[in-house]
Amino acid sequence: MLNVFFLCGIIYTYVQKFVRIIYKRGFTMDKVNILGVGVDIVTMAQATKRACGMLESDGLSVIYTPNSEIILYASEHEEFKDVINSADMIIPDGIGVVHGAKILGKPLPERVAGFDLVCCLFGEMAKSGKSVYLLGAKPGVADTAAEKLREKYRGLVIAGTHDGYFKDDEAVIEDINKANPDFLMVCIGFPKQEIWINKYRDRLNAKLAIGAGGCIDVFAGTVLRAPDFYCRHGIEWLYRLIKQPSRFVRMLALPKFGLKVLFTGRRYK
Repeated sequence: MLNVFFLCGIIYTYVQKFVRIIYKRGFTMDKVNILGVGVDIVTMAQATKRACGMLESDGLSVIYTPNSEIILYASEHEEFKDVINSADMIIPDGIGVVHGAKILGKPLPERVAGFDLVCCLFGEMAKSGKSVYLLGAKPGVADTAAEKLREKYRGLVIAGTHDGYFKDDEAVIEDINKANPDFLMVCIGFPKQEIWINKYRDRLNAKLAIGAGGCIDVFAGTVLRAPDFYCRHGIEWLYRLIKQPSRFVRMLALPKFGLKVLFTGRRYK
């Protein structure tokens, strides 16, 4: 009998701890399952609040920012899907994801673009002097991005930078851990960035890590983001296609994603 009470006490303690973490991070636990990927139903304000909460929590929290192409890839690669779903928050970065959720009858309040979330996060971090480590892009680009971020977000600390063309993971991990940043922004492209974060999650000395695609290039000015008109109307993909016609083959993932959600989306639980 004593053993039963002891076991119940342990379970109760861990449940309390879990609830405190959920409350601290502002989790709603409300998701929409899109082709096997659990996308959080959040607004930009809610996502920013949750990310800020993660910066105050123990251990490393992870945010992934899948668009329709990434979710389609995850639906076709089980191991990668597991990696994506291991995140503490998965935001709908792409109008295709928003439309997919609507098709499934569980609409998302808005698109939460990874770049915009990072900008909101930097604004909050600057108020308290928190730090970020930039990992990704071509040699020198992260340094340029760091300079521009210091100018734009007064108070934001750049803990360190490293380009994305590295072969020695151990050296990069050592440099990150030596810098001990609050926020680690990994921009080495999908699926590599998500797999890399997941592989070394337990070894990285940071509070929050985000797989952020081409954000460093945009902050550095080497790649221009789509004008506001395209962003507001959810057609950034069209702007990118106009600027880079070579992306046409990649763009075929958009209709494929839509059709897969329409005809098979409700099979996923």
